[in-house]
Amino acid sequence: MSQKKNVGKEKKINPFLRWAGGKRWFLKELDKLVTIENFGNYHEPFVGGGSVYFHFNPQNAIISDSNEELINTYINVRDNIDDVIIFLKEFKNTEEFYYSIRKTKFNDEIMEAAKFIYLNQTSFNGIFRVNSKGEYNVPYGHRDKYKFDYENLCEVNISLQGTVVECCDFDSSIENIQKGDLVFLDPPYTVAHNNNGFIQYNQKIFSLEDQYRLAKFINELKEIGAFYIMTNAAHNSIKDIFNNGDRMFELNRSSLIGGRNAIRGKYSELILTNLL
Repeated sequence: MSQKKNVGKEKKINPFLRWAGGKRWFLKELDKLVTIENFGNYHEPFVGGGSVYFHFNPQNAIISDSNEELINTYINVRDNIDDVIIFLKEFKNTEEFYYSIRKTKFNDEIMEAAKFIYLNQTSFNGIFRVNSKGEYNVPYGHRDKYKFDYENLCEVNISLQGTVVECCDFDSSIENIQKGDLVFLDPPYTVAHNNNGFIQYNQKIFSLEDQYRLAKFINELKEIGAFYIMTNAAHNSIKDIFNNGDRMFELNRSSLIGGRNAIRGKYSELILTNLL
């Protein structure tokens, strides 16, 4: 695997996308668990907004996700950053322009990447949601004073150099994992509270059957001799599925999802790892 360009470790790289369920809150706890230099390649099969990837800024990494539009965006930020920025600068942060761009399907992958970033940053809460036709349908967010951080976007581009970016189901990433590698797993999940409402809601975005597949995936990577850290819902069904003898603990954090007037409380998330 090729080496990425030299990026100063003192330079903080922020995720360039807002992402529901993002793990910025987890970074301080993550540093207590692991030092990235102690492992081989880094893998993140549910990359989403990439908070953990950009925090680690690993030299050798494979990141992936099943969201085709998201992965197209990562690829073009890595490979065509100048053109992405040119298109972004043409987009206006107004309600009228937002809905015009939202309904437009570009035949150019670079323009689609710019569109994805634009909609993500100017939409309501940065939620990624599509209708039954697969069309993005999140309303305008009225972030009138938001300014795109092009300098950080360029730092993201540097960080992604040498990183393999793939669109695939998490199962497929097992082919690339080797002994001594580190895998961070952050499957899609949403919990209103810890004891109720999890299974029915989550079935639509990451089913209970998917959780069982993920448990099998973890057993396979352990057999290879790799290490993992997983965040998941602090729900009894999840504790039962992943009760494999590895470390399991809960962390409390504030809910970051909801409208301007939503009640934002604290809830627990489950952390599982085979790191000692």
